[in-house]
Amino acid sequence: MGSRRDYYRDPNAPKANSLRPGASALVVDEAGRVLMQRRGDSGNWSLPGGVMEVGETLAGCAVRETREETGLEIEVTGLLGIYTDPEHVIAYSDGEVRQEFAVVYFGRVVGGEIAVSHESTEVRFIGLDELEGLPVHPTVRLRLEHHREGRALPWLG
Repeated sequence: MGSRRDYYRDPNAPKANSLRPGASALVVDEAGRVLMQRRGDSGNWSLPGGVMEVGETLAGCAVRETREETGLEIEVTGLLGIYTDPEHVIAYSDGEVRQEFAVVYFGRVVGGEIAVSHESTEVRFIGLDELEGLPVHPTVRLRLEHHREGRALPWLG
């Protein structure tokens, strides 16, 4: 895929020319810590997730991406929210400029063991308080804040 650069609420951001549905999983352990991976491309901590493939459901995408990126098998247990902010675009080295289109599911671990993938440098469960001092993209912080709030209904944005 090559290199990528995130733009968020940046008036100098390139204009989006692509939409690709993606899914992420917000997985919490018994201690309330969130499963996070440190991205190899940006160094930011992020939820596991990626782009939906033909032939799978979006929830299935979240399960597959979590397995590929963390080594853990999960099941989807709910919906945190839908995130489609046109002010968040990701520019790729091949000229694609993708508008954010992410559905974030809640999930719980049903098997597997934590393992680092080629996309990340570290994978672990991290407490919300500890995450405040780590590099996390503002759009991921928003999702973590929605989780912290314990919202009764999914975010629709």
